[in-house]
Amino acid sequence: MVIMKLSRHVRNNMRLYGILEEEIRDAIQSPGYIERTGRKIRVHKTFLNRFSGYPLKVVYEEREEVFVITAYPLKKAYRRHGHEG
Repeated sequence: MVIMKLSRHVRNNMRLYGILEEEIRDAIQSPGYIERTGRKIRVHKTFLNRFSGYPLKVVYEEREEVFVITAYPLKKAYRRHGHEG
């Protein structure tokens, strides 16, 4: 099992959007989309019947553990750019 450390920002977003830690872990372990920029890794994953059909975006860094910076449901701009999640 991957050790995850969650930032205060992501914990606030989890409360705000009702995101579960298991959903963040699942998005990291089996993303529908992945993008690496420097040390940051961005992943998207769509969860059935969650977040009004929008994919969950998770931004993290791999250190000794996985440090999750933020997570939130993507909105309309995601679909405009042609990503599938």
